[in-house]
Order: sequence, then C-alpha cells, then structure tokens
Amino acid sequence: MAENKAELGGQLAERSKDPMVGGREVSQVERYFLAHVSPADVDPARATQPDNIRDHRWWTVGELRTTHETVYPVGFADLVTAVAGGRTPERPVVPAG
Repeated sequence: MAENKAELGGQLAERSKDPMVGGREVSQVERYFLAHVSPADVDPARATQPDNIRDHRWWTVGELRTTHETVYPVGFADLVTAVAGGRTPERPVVPAG
C-alpha cells in the first residue's frame, strides 16, 4: 500500500463558536492549516469521521468567491489568494463570523 504524503504548513486561521449540541452549549475551535497534498492522496474514507463527509471537491479561488455555499472561515478566498501570492500570515487570522 502506497503511503500518502502531505506537507503540513503553519496555521493560517482560527474560528471559535459556541453551538448547542444535545441541548448543551459547547465550545468549538476550528483551526485551518496550509497543506500541500496531491489530489490522489485525498481519501475521505481515511478521515477520522468519514460518516460526516458527504462530498469533497477542489475549488478554484473564483469558485470560492462566487459560491452560494457556506464557506468558513469568512474571507477564505482572500486568504487563499494571499497565501498563493506568498503572503502567509505571521499569526492565524481570526475573522469575524
């Protein structure tokens, strides 16, 4: 079996929220990292919670900017554009929303 290779970079963004789960408020922190990975190495069946994944796909920046889907973190297309241009944030971006 071939080994999947992904290069994990630094943390780019962070998002916190306190949703209700089972009638109780819980704290949730999402951290977004830069990763370099081949499309062939992405296998949702190997995820820690594969039953929560309904679909996966690759997006262009243009698609991210114009989609009607909910995409987090807020301003993600701008963050991707900055990173692609070599401007990685020194500290994780913490967008509102």
